[in-house]
Parts: sequence; C-alpha cells; structure tokens
Amino acid sequence: MSNTHHASGLSAGAGQSRPHPSGSASSQPAPVYELHPLCTLFPRLSGSQFDALKRDIAAHGMRQPIVLYQGAILDGGNRYRACLDTGTAPRFIELDGTGAAAYVLSANLHRRHLSPGQQAAIVASAQDWSRAQRSGGDRTAGQGARLHLDTVAERAARAGASIRTQKMADKVARAAPELAKMVGRGELSLPAAHERLAAPPSPSQPVSGGAAAHPARPELLIELEAADKEIRRLGALVRELSTSDLAQQVAAWSLRFDQLSGRLAQLNATCNDADSKARRYARLLERVRALLGVDANAAIVPAIASLKEAAHARH
Repeated sequence: MSNTHHASGLSAGAGQSRPHPSGSASSQPAPVYELHPLCTLFPRLSGSQFDALKRDIAAHGMRQPIVLYQGAILDGGNRYRACLDTGTAPRFIELDGTGAAAYVLSANLHRRHLSPGQQAAIVASAQDWSRAQRSGGDRTAGQGARLHLDTVAERAARAGASIRTQKMADKVARAAPELAKMVGRGELSLPAAHERLAAPPSPSQPVSGGAAAHPARPELLIELEAADKEIRRLGALVRELSTSDLAQQVAAWSLRFDQLSGRLAQLNATCNDADSKARRYARLLERVRALLGVDANAAIVPAIASLKEAAHARH
C-alpha cells in the first residue's frame, strides 16, 4: 500500500495495533479479522511464496499496512496471515473514501500473476458484489460511480481479457458465483467452469463448486465424451466401407483405435466417477463387435486386420 493510497481514502483504523519495532514479536495479541468477500476473490499465497513473505516480515516488519473495510480485511490477507504466523504486530489502515471494489481491483488485479480467465472472473465477481451492494441500498462507497464496469467492453478492458473471455466469465459469475470464485483463485479454469454449467449437477460435481468438487474431473469427463464420439464415428465408418479405399482406411482406423483404447484406459483409471461413461463405452464397443462379427474386444483389431488382408487380396 503506497502513501498515495493513504492520502486518497485511507486513514488509520480506530483501535489498530501499534506495530512492533523492526517487526519483532509483539507482546500483545493481534486483533482478529475476517477476510472481506472482495479479498477472497484473489488467490492466497502458499508454499515457498508464503514462506518467503513470512521471512521478510519477520526480518523487516510490515512494509505495507493491511487495509480494512467494513470491519474486515479488504487488502493484505497474506500479510495478515504472515504476521500471525511470525508473531509480528500488524498495522492497519481503514478505507473510508474510495469504492471498495474499485480499490481492490486497482491494488491487486495486475500486480499478481493471473491468467486472463482469472482476471475476467475476478472482475465479473467484483461487479456482481458491487451491484448487490447497490441493490441492497448501500451507496455510501460510491461503487457504481467508481467502477465503470457496466458494459462487457469496460469489464474486459479492466481485466485485460478478450470480449469472448469476459462474456464467459460473466455467465459463470451470474449462474454459479462459487465457480467464478474458484476460477479467480486458480482452482479451476474458466473453460472448465463454463463446461460445468452445461453439465447436469451430480453429488460429486455440484454446479456451485465447493469442497467436494474436483477441479480436474470435468476436463477428464469432457475428453472421455470426445473419445466416445470418436468411437461412434468409427462405427459409422465401418458400416460405410468401400472396396476402393478399404486398405488405407482400415490401417488408419486400426491406429486410431489403439490410440483411443490407450487414452480411455488412462481416463478410466484417473476418473473414478466415470462408471456411467465406461458403460456407454462398453455398449459402443459391443456395437463395433456386432458390426465386425466378433465376440470379444480382443478380436476387434484382428478382425480389422482380416478386412485389410481381404482388401489387399481384392486389389
């Protein structure tokens, strides 16, 4: 937080803790604050990055104060956690004149390593929060006048994303706010969140996200469905075989079938909730076996090889 921000809407918070000299351990416990909803839109530091922040604060104290708004931490959640972990007295300042959403976007959106999808989701979520505040009668912070995010073009420009990406993020934020927050925090990609909206909810894949959701699972299911469609296409092509190009097509289908079989084995091993998809795959294989006149999956490739030999013999 710079001194410029302090001069344009930030003031020392009432009852704030006095920072301990040089960031050393304080004899007074730090005040307890929750994170403001706008603060939770951004990913938290973890691992080596958070360890480095803790070492810096333990050695030098806080370089930037923590910003409070409506009794919660608006900016500085990582610094607050680091202070608690290291026993360093945190310093607080209160946001009292600038729109909270406008401030938190300005302070965080482009100083972090965020993808365009994350930035678009954060902007969409911040706009929805601001709109909810206005509809609830809270106009004291001047959110609408300061955000200027009423159009898709304005939101895309603020996020640094394309219009298409911003529209996708807006749709996710409206339909499933928790999914949009997962995208902003880097827990789920924006395309995966958008795909999850189109899929029917299930106990293991709630549309609204949550702890039970597995971020990588939707992508696996999408790929599995694509493989199912490809096998259907192969079955249709088997029915439409012509004697003129039989040899070349059979060779290509044999290779593609091997590739699909290997990929499906990996997907079925990884995606433990894809039993229904596996049953569909089995039914498709049954149709392929019926088309080829064989009884077992292991006989499919030899049957295709026999067709290839027959084609060579005819030529």
